[in-house]
Amino acid sequence: MLRWARVRLPRTRQGRRRAVWAAVLVCVVALLPATWLRLSTDDRVRTVADVPSAPVGVVFGAGLWNGEPSPYLAHRLDAAVRLYRGGTVRALLVTGDNSRHDYDEPDAMRAYLVKHGVPDRRIVRDYAGFDTWDSCSRARRVFGVHRAVLVSQGFHIRRALALCGAAGIDAYGVAVDEPHDATWDFGGLRETMAASKAALDAAFRPDPRFLGPRERGVDRALAGSGAGSGGGGGAG
Repeated sequence: MLRWARVRLPRTRQGRRRAVWAAVLVCVVALLPATWLRLSTDDRVRTVADVPSAPVGVVFGAGLWNGEPSPYLAHRLDAAVRLYRGGTVRALLVTGDNSRHDYDEPDAMRAYLVKHGVPDRRIVRDYAGFDTWDSCSRARRVFGVHRAVLVSQGFHIRRALALCGAAGIDAYGVAVDEPHDATWDFGGLRETMAASKAALDAAFRPDPRFLGPRERGVDRALAGSGAGSGGGGGAG
């Protein structure tokens, strides 16, 4: 194996120099999407305390443990509760995976929010948020969301902001902090790889895996919530 590798290494100084430059070029190209995510969303990442108000808060799924929100998802939901209680948002759209009968992120998210004091009538569930692009695209095209506060962990919020922006949503993001442990590091690595797909989704804007008809759940959740709805989930 080592002998096979040695035979194919460049034998000349010029060849080795070209190989080094080729490796550098590959690394630069690979990091361009992640750089785009950071530069395009820097002024949109906020905290619960300073994020601008919007009609709708969008909470992205992050997995279930034995049918209950995982710790990361629970922390996103806790931030959403604070946004609702503080009047920053008037309705919550929870978007996640329900592709199997025995796996239902949106209902688990709704149950958690209700348990922590958010009225059920202010919660809307998107059962086909299979990935971040699908969640953003469906929020705009199916649920009519025009302006929103997005809630996710810091390593994911930039991708969510970029994709929701590409989908036509004027959004700010709340970056939920976590201990920078192995799980956080894995999430950051995953985001670096996911950035390339995000760039393609933003450029070509494909249909989500399941589009479906227009739904009025967000409009109903905003109706009578104590402030002018601005229409259509916050057209503003």
